[in-house]
Amino acid sequence: MEKLQQMETDSGTDQYGCVHYRRKCKIRAPCCGEVFDCRHCHNEAKDSLEVDVRDRHEVPRHEIKLVICSLCNKEQDVHQDCSNCGTCLGKYFCAKCNFFDDDVSKNQFHCDGCGICRTGEAENFYHCDKCGCCYSYLLKDSHRCVDRAMHHNCPVCFEYLFVSTKAISVLHCGHTIHLECLYEMRAHRQFSCPVCLRSACDMSDAWQKLDQEVAASPMPAIYQKKMIWILCNDCGTTSNVQFHIIAHKCPGCSSYNTRQTRGAPAACSRS
Repeated sequence: MEKLQQMETDSGTDQYGCVHYRRKCKIRAPCCGEVFDCRHCHNEAKDSLEVDVRDRHEVPRHEIKLVICSLCNKEQDVHQDCSNCGTCLGKYFCAKCNFFDDDVSKNQFHCDGCGICRTGEAENFYHCDKCGCCYSYLLKDSHRCVDRAMHHNCPVCFEYLFVSTKAISVLHCGHTIHLECLYEMRAHRQFSCPVCLRSACDMSDAWQKLDQEVAASPMPAIYQKKMIWILCNDCGTTSNVQFHIIAHKCPGCSSYNTRQTRGAPAACSRS
């Protein structure tokens, strides 16, 4: 025990791990045989644009068989405690994912449905079988199911969402996106889902302002009887409405998130 405490003091236990995880072990990647601090470190090195496309690969986390203790450098089978010096390699340990982490404030848990570990405490989440991922219980009776909702890339930054460590938002339409990417869209005044174009948030205040702008901007006489066909991106209804230069309102759901499908405005003739 004294030897272990001395080793931890000499190595500086606050310095172990990497930018992704705090823990006292490294992994030997089964795919290439090299040693990395964690699977993210491996993937950043081996699956980046700088690597020849023929050599790019990600580490199969469930196939990791060997870890190296960061204190005594003993290479060994995957276990929570080092077989040589007895140090705990990670306060959170998942034998199914071969995953170690000393930062238990993340409230990690393993989801058998997802097949991987998640953060946020198990009692706060449930696995949606249709969407194929874990959602907060707050969304259980309100979210719109989309088959394999997170098994695709973020529509903004193109990072694979299912295994992303960043916060993810579920839009009203059921599609998913990184929360920081959603904020970036809003900063550029983009308020619709990049996948299906449905409104990504409550737009009722914006629609009221557009009502006022349309009412305050009467069209010239030549256009006052001009009708066009529109498709509403929010409710999917096709409608025949009066043409207006500012926006076109869906008569079904009162949304202005619409697009013109038929009927161009008449050309202005000269007398």
